[in-house]
Amino acid sequence: MPDGVELAATLYLPESGSGPQPCLLEALPYRKDDLTSSYAREYVRLRDEYGYAVCRLDLRGTGSSGGDATDEYPSREQADLALVIAWLADQPWCTGNIGMWGTSYSGFNSLQMACEQPPALKAIVAIYATDDRWTDDVHWRGGALKFLDLVDYCHYMTPMNALPPVPALWGEGWHDEWRRRIDANEPWVLTWLDEQTDGPYWRHGSVAPDYDRIECAVMIVAGWADGYRNNSFRTAAALREAGVPHRLLAGPWAHAAPGSAIPGPRIDLVPEMVAWWNRWLRGGDGSVDDGLEGRPAMSAFIRQSTPPEPDLSESAGYWVREEWPCPRVSVQGVALDGRPPYVVRADTGTAAWIDCAGHLPWGPSTDQRFDDAASLRWEWDGEQRVLLGYPVLRICLSVDRPAAYLSAKLCDVFADGTSALIARGSLNLAYRTSRTAPSPLEPGQQYDIEVPLDACAYQLAEGQTLRLSVAGADWPNTAAPPGPVTLTIHGGELLLPVWSGGSPHQPPVLTPGGESGEDATGVVWRVERDVLRRETACVINDGASHDVPYDGTASEHYAGRVSVDTRTFGQQIAAEAHYSIQWPEVSVSTRATLDLHVSAESYALSIDLEAYEGDDLVAQRRWHQTIIRGS
Repeated sequence: MPDGVELAATLYLPESGSGPQPCLLEALPYRKDDLTSSYAREYVRLRDEYGYAVCRLDLRGTGSSGGDATDEYPSREQADLALVIAWLADQPWCTGNIGMWGTSYSGFNSLQMACEQPPALKAIVAIYATDDRWTDDVHWRGGALKFLDLVDYCHYMTPMNALPPVPALWGEGWHDEWRRRIDANEPWVLTWLDEQTDGPYWRHGSVAPDYDRIECAVMIVAGWADGYRNNSFRTAAALREAGVPHRLLAGPWAHAAPGSAIPGPRIDLVPEMVAWWNRWLRGGDGSVDDGLEGRPAMSAFIRQSTPPEPDLSESAGYWVREEWPCPRVSVQGVALDGRPPYVVRADTGTAAWIDCAGHLPWGPSTDQRFDDAASLRWEWDGEQRVLLGYPVLRICLSVDRPAAYLSAKLCDVFADGTSALIARGSLNLAYRTSRTAPSPLEPGQQYDIEVPLDACAYQLAEGQTLRLSVAGADWPNTAAPPGPVTLTIHGGELLLPVWSGGSPHQPPVLTPGGESGEDATGVVWRVERDVLRRETACVINDGASHDVPYDGTASEHYAGRVSVDTRTFGQQIAAEAHYSIQWPEVSVSTRATLDLHVSAESYALSIDLEAYEGDDLVAQRRWHQTIIRGS
């Protein structure tokens, strides 16, 4: 890089006799040579089966790249990637056409680089990535703190970023670089807790609302059990309006590879990505779905009524191809009558404990009936409706305190009482009129509130009941409100996006994937209720070990507990993440603990980080910070 920092990349190049080929770039902070070395199987496949050159990059300050990892998606990262793209395009083995892709983080930066418009970047595939970092990421949701996510990614990046470069790659001086990296490391979560309202920080790295910055071809992959499902219909509609080639492929999956994710049906995504790149990097078949010239933009799996399970292997349903926006979708409103005052339960929501399901223990939502019973409910005959789009709740309410949250869940209810989650929405009511300037509520005053629910594609079976459950908490997916509060619903309307069916396009033909990659052995996912202490807690524990390059072994372990006092609404988090890598010449490890106490006024945070070489403590860092809670 121009400042002298070197970025580490691994190249997977076709045989020289094949001539120059387009190059595909995935750029991640998750350490290509150990913790995510298994990703290489896909890179090899793209090279050997499809003839592409592939580059996997360690982002600045991570893995074996130099520099400092200051935050997710900093402006320096986009500048680095623009230079990497130009460098790749200029190599003699490359045609000059570059594609980007990846899941989650590398899907995010693929969209970000599409907005930056480097000349050589011609097409991207963004898998489980967001267009809006404020509303649809793991930090805030509707102005409420994403609570359970603090045990996972938001915490584990601290010890991951403190691991050293791979000694076999860095060479002499790796130990000095390790110490320098630890000294420079600052937990990213401190920034995320401090940035409590939408604004320049969250707009940076978000496509929304300026979708017209994108000119290259965009393929989006979404999962109905994934936390980034909303980067689907709205992004496809915006790209169509801008005249940008685009495709949306949306399946039932959680935040895991579509070939092994739960729930299925699983598909082999690689041929779908390759067809996209062949069209835009190699000038291939012009009949590929791209939302242009009358071709459909969307291939979506319509889920059908399936009893929920925490490790559901497969959902009933079927695939459709459609235009988007779709002329066969109409908005149907159903009225909501008023209800008596409702005393909010702080622990309502544990059956849908995280809105970004992924690998266990972050499983899909379970039976909602008990959370439904703790909520206000409205019900209608399911009428075999097919919902395709974003349901919207419009409701008139009043509260008895200045601070309150609203949670809405749309459910499919079976004859025996089983309740399956279709879609949810939530809002910190301080953000009822502005994402940038929250304001307290006036007790007793009536407010007209609009809450969009998550994107869905769902058909209720004959005899099913459609239920709307409204509560004042969605815990632990989001933090409980600052204190006890009572809601009064005065009436409202639920708007449903109903698909009439009859698509003129044939369903997609997709290559089946493999078996589920989920194994619950040794995984803890537990909900606890202490009756006398009036405390509800959720507990996770998980870990794995695997072989890595350079004759090494990597191990990772995660544990956490989140709790809420149902009388005071005070909340706590205790989390631990531990990484260990053993190579023949050395063994290294990092461990971090997180303690967070949430009151009505503040987030009191402590983080301890330790780094070891063998059994010897190399470095130790501690952070203690109290951040004022805005609302």
